[in-house]
Amino acid sequence: MKEGYVQVYTGDGKGKTTAALGLGLRAVGGGFKVVMFQFLKGAPTGELESTPLLGGRFKIIRLAESKKFFGSMTDEEKAALKVKLQEEMKQAYRVIKEGSCDILILDEVMAAIHGGLLTVKEVCELIDARPPTMEMVLTGRSAPEEIVKRADLVTEMRCIKHYMDKGVPARKGIEK
Repeated sequence: MKEGYVQVYTGDGKGKTTAALGLGLRAVGGGFKVVMFQFLKGAPTGELESTPLLGGRFKIIRLAESKKFFGSMTDEEKAALKVKLQEEMKQAYRVIKEGSCDILILDEVMAAIHGGLLTVKEVCELIDARPPTMEMVLTGRSAPEEIVKRADLVTEMRCIKHYMDKGVPARKGIEK
């Protein structure tokens, strides 16, 4: 890639991860290699099943993986998860240093920030460390202003109406 940009998908609406996955799928079709780090996700999802079918060109790595929702964790569990994530973040720096992908997606990185597992400064340092030819996509609600300022593209997903408000649970292959 001649020049990579920083994209942010934020807001309270559905579609941030889906947009990042769509961009990644398009990139693979264009001959690029994609690495997606997913923060704070532990449940099985369709993308974990489908991306291996892309011939190793789209890799998903889960960081701070947990079967428990962050909000329902004890302070001790959160502290242990923070220590685990600090060690796991070495993988993200390795991907950047080695330039082992063209597109790097940090899915739900904003949740890791808001949960106190990462600082805005740490994420900004990661953005700043990327080679100029690497595209970086960050997702999650309430993107901090410092990250928005570093971004070249910011899209806000806004919920207008959602069937989950009527009690429809997350559906396999659609929301998970």
